Amino acid sequence: MFKIKHVFILSFTVIALSIAGCKSRFEKIRLSNDVAKKYQEAIKLYNKKDYSKALILFEDLSQKYRGRTEAEDLNYYYAYTLYRLKDYTTARYQFKYFADTYPTSKNAEECRYMGAYCYYLDSPEYTLEQENTYKAIDALQLFINLYPKSERVAQASQYITDLRAKLELKAYTNARLYYDLGGYDLSYYKSSVIALKNAEIDFPDIKYVEEMDLLIVKSQYSYAKNSYAFRQEDRYNEAIGYANEFIEAHPESKYIPEVKTLKTNSEDGIASAKQLMAQDAKLTAKYKALMEKDAKKDTTTIKTPKP
Repeated sequence: MFKIKHVFILSFTVIALSIAGCKSRFEKIRLSNDVAKKYQEAIKLYNKKDYSKALILFEDLSQKYRGRTEAEDLNYYYAYTLYRLKDYTTARYQFKYFADTYPTSKNAEECRYMGAYCYYLDSPEYTLEQENTYKAIDALQLFINLYPKSERVAQASQYITDLRAKLELKAYTNARLYYDLGGYDLSYYKSSVIALKNAEIDFPDIKYVEEMDLLIVKSQYSYAKNSYAFRQEDRYNEAIGYANEFIEAHPESKYIPEVKTLKTNSEDGIASAKQLMAQDAKLTAKYKALMEKDAKKDTTTIKTPKP
């Protein structure tokens, strides 16, 4: 998986060079067994920002330099070449490999940081699966733990903040989606309440807390309003409880009037539900009495057959 992207780069470059016909100077060096000369050429190409050609040579040299003292610098340049080509998936692997393999190197801290940064760059839009975002946070936090006095700690911390903001936005929008779907299926209103409360547990400092608390009240109110009458009292009471929690937690919120209206509507909803239940009970009792009366009448009018 790590090498798919840069293998394509390698293949494309080799094909392009082959099309050129006669062997160029680069092709002669690439096919040469003089690893020292090949290494020098790779560094020159890197410094000239010809990263595609440099990658071809570094890829070949990485196998031939394995176990040699020169391998440290080669792996350092190899990782950065991948990074310059924006192959962040393979680059982060190579940076981590360098940091793990050469922990005492003067470049170990930098490579540990760059590996985490490549995860950050590979973090997708908030609407997509966020596995890489979580991995990026873990990698950046590991860097901070390993190098707490590094000058890069401040930037790593900022990246973590950015990534957590993305996760918070995803959690909020996912919960909001349940509320928006409530009009199609009543159960989504209840799911919205659960999702919103879980998101607040996962992200206690989430910046959308007021909007989320408001949605909790609205979701529970809509859940109660659209329920059968015999279930409404309990569900409206939950909405009133959430409304009280909102008012206590956000006394200066611009949403206070709306929340108070939802609370009043919930109280009115309870009264209406009780009235409807009482009417239903009265009608049921009346119907039952009529049925009993009719049954008794049928019994008394049955004629006894003559002997």
